[in-house]
Amino acid sequence: MFGTSGVRGPVGEDVTAALALDVGRALVTDGAETVVVGRDARDSGRMLTRALTAGLTECGADVIDVGVEATPTVARAVDREGADAGVVVTASHNPAPDNGIKLWRSDGRAFGEERNDRITDIVEAESFALAGHDGIGAVEERDVVAGGDARRRHERALRESVPLPDDLSVVVDLGNGVGCVTADALHAAGCDVETLNGQRDGRFPGRPSEPTAANCETACEVVAATDADLGVVHDGDADRMMAIDERGRFVAGDALLALFARREAGDGDRVAVPVDTSLLVADALADVGAGVTYTPVGDAYVAAEAAKPGVAFGGEPSGAWIWPERTPCPDGPLAACVLTALVGAEGSLAALVDDLPDYPIRRDSIRTGSKRATVERVAELAGEEFDDVSTLDGIRVGTDAGWFLVRASGTEPLVRITAEARDEGDAADLFETARELVERAAANLD
Repeated sequence: MFGTSGVRGPVGEDVTAALALDVGRALVTDGAETVVVGRDARDSGRMLTRALTAGLTECGADVIDVGVEATPTVARAVDREGADAGVVVTASHNPAPDNGIKLWRSDGRAFGEERNDRITDIVEAESFALAGHDGIGAVEERDVVAGGDARRRHERALRESVPLPDDLSVVVDLGNGVGCVTADALHAAGCDVETLNGQRDGRFPGRPSEPTAANCETACEVVAATDADLGVVHDGDADRMMAIDERGRFVAGDALLALFARREAGDGDRVAVPVDTSLLVADALADVGAGVTYTPVGDAYVAAEAAKPGVAFGGEPSGAWIWPERTPCPDGPLAACVLTALVGAEGSLAALVDDLPDYPIRRDSIRTGSKRATVERVAELAGEEFDDVSTLDGIRVGTDAGWFLVRASGTEPLVRITAEARDEGDAADLFETARELVERAAANLD
């Protein structure tokens, strides 16, 4: 039922009011007594939040409803309110027809696999601990119309934890989502802020929610045509943040991860990154005496690793950034503020990016009806032929020249192949090696 980032899917098919009701019931049956609830701007969120709240209160939990807010705003509120859990009704960067449910621990970290599995088991067994007539929970709404206490506290925390400059011009593309806390914090610090797609609208009319280079062309043009020092862009629930340099160039996620990681880590530190992260990050960290710790793909895995001693930072090239000493969840507004402070101190985001090496990377997919069996067979073959083989998430093979990764798609009948090296020829060779392994493995199965 739960993927790497909660429940997600088309409303009325995979995600329904009945599901939200049962997740609420199961969360309380599993022990939660006070739960913080929030949602993104999708219209379906109203219905799902009401159903979820009904399930929570039906089993006796008290609900603190913080309204329509960014996912990191809600996650921060869980710990601050002393609640047992939090729920955000959001499909994050997914398209408008989707919605979802993401669960948060009392410390503001996302539920891991074990707790998600417990909730799934309770839902599937319908073993809910329903309250009697005198045990129904209460609902407290925290100034949800005005945006409220949770957002103001988040904004204040941003300004208190990051030394923001007061002389930069920043374009903030909110993507019709709920990340206005970023613009609020930068404006309050004295920055000149221009917002794009600032009206909250869960249909995402301004651009698709996911902050990719293709989806953010207008923001790039605005930054290039003005005197802006940088641009920042969010997805629909603002847990992600990507960037645009002052020339109007969209900054690749691996480059941004390298800049953040090098800023946060020092000698002996580790940075948590998923297995599909570029060599660029490991090389940038080696320059400061730090290293990487690989995790499965998914911000929940990165966050869990970032919480361990000796890990200074965690990030995904897709735009999830985690500062474990400040907040345990991916926080797009915090990332925007940290990047603005970095540009204020260094003077040019373009120069910082240009100073990083550019490594060739190749990606493709092979269609197969036996994707998981194919990957398992690739693991056997790779283990016979290579020394540095990780099965943490798919099959990642490291060599002196670079690496390749073979993973089963989570949503399609595909096996995905990625290869990277410091040299174009080595990248091509690694890619062909990976492809040949997949074709050999699949030939005996399809």
